Amino acid sequence: MKLVRPLAIAVVFVGFFFYYTTYRSGMLRTVNAPAPKLDTIEAANNDSLDAEEQNNIAVYRRNVGSVVNVTSKAMTLDWFYGLVPAEGQGSGFIIDREGHILTNYHVIADARLIQVTLHNRKTYGARPVGSDPSHDLAIVQIKAGDLAPMTLGDSKSLQVGQKVYAIGNPFGLAGTLTSGIVSSIRQVKEPGGATIDEAIQTDAAINPGNSGGPLLNSHGEVIGINTMIASNPGVEQSAGIGFAIPINTAKAVLNDLVTFGRVRRPSLGVYTIPITPDIADQLGLAADYGLLVVRVAPGGAAERAGIKGGTERAYFGNTPVMLGGDLIVGIDGEEVQDQPQLTQTMNNHRAGDHVKITIYRGKRRMDIEVTLGELHQQV
Repeated sequence: MKLVRPLAIAVVFVGFFFYYTTYRSGMLRTVNAPAPKLDTIEAANNDSLDAEEQNNIAVYRRNVGSVVNVTSKAMTLDWFYGLVPAEGQGSGFIIDREGHILTNYHVIADARLIQVTLHNRKTYGARPVGSDPSHDLAIVQIKAGDLAPMTLGDSKSLQVGQKVYAIGNPFGLAGTLTSGIVSSIRQVKEPGGATIDEAIQTDAAINPGNSGGPLLNSHGEVIGINTMIASNPGVEQSAGIGFAIPINTAKAVLNDLVTFGRVRRPSLGVYTIPITPDIADQLGLAADYGLLVVRVAPGGAAERAGIKGGTERAYFGNTPVMLGGDLIVGIDGEEVQDQPQLTQTMNNHRAGDHVKITIYRGKRRMDIEVTLGELHQQV
């Protein structure tokens, strides 16, 4: 008995030990030591924006719904001269409630199918209305309701350094806003050969897909149509140098594009040579600048208005010219210094417009009213 009692006590003790350490182990829980608290600096709950940020947001919200994605499908030749479909993409923006959309000509050139996707992701088939390849402009139209046209501004008095915004679809990323400044105003030539007078150079990021989209001023008004970028060969992405067609160039042709499908390009009907102070001194002219009329086109606007061409043969180097004609020095009160300036002035008019041409006939200064003709109608 003396051995049985200690043995029984030992068995009971072992049983209790097994019960609490093994059998009931599933009821036990591991207690982790509390982790040290990370001492971070939290921003104050401040939703205020500065004036520039507020204006950026306002310009974007007011205009993004009017910017569209333009997709064009055309047929092209592959390496084996077989016809294969090709797809292009660009941007555009709504200019009236009738669904007219302004974009670049190169965005829809040779397209057999044009589709327009609005900011609300609805897609519509578009029909071409008019194009002006010489200025890389085109208008297409969609049939849709509740369209919000953009406000067309004035590009005449742009200043280098003023703020601008570009909205478009770079690389297909719809509704993208970038900002920058007007970097310069200069004449540039596009890869397709079109010359843009007074093109707006900007450092706002413009990439493939932005073509045809609007360039806006700080009031949210359209001042240009984004059209091309300067980049290294083979690298089609922004290098901080983009160009836009001034909106005034587009506004001058919108009615013609919608009404006639083309631009009734005006013509004065004159052949001229530019005058420098040296030439003026040699010829004894009354002004040391302007364009000397060497010949007028038969039946053209200048001839109908009584502007005179040259009557005396002379040579500039090996080039024969006729001297003695009228010297054009101004149009509508603005001086004309050279041929590009005359061309730029003509681009702001349409065939049938009346302009006042200021000339010198000999030493006599006079104004002549001219009704501009249409370019393709004259030699």
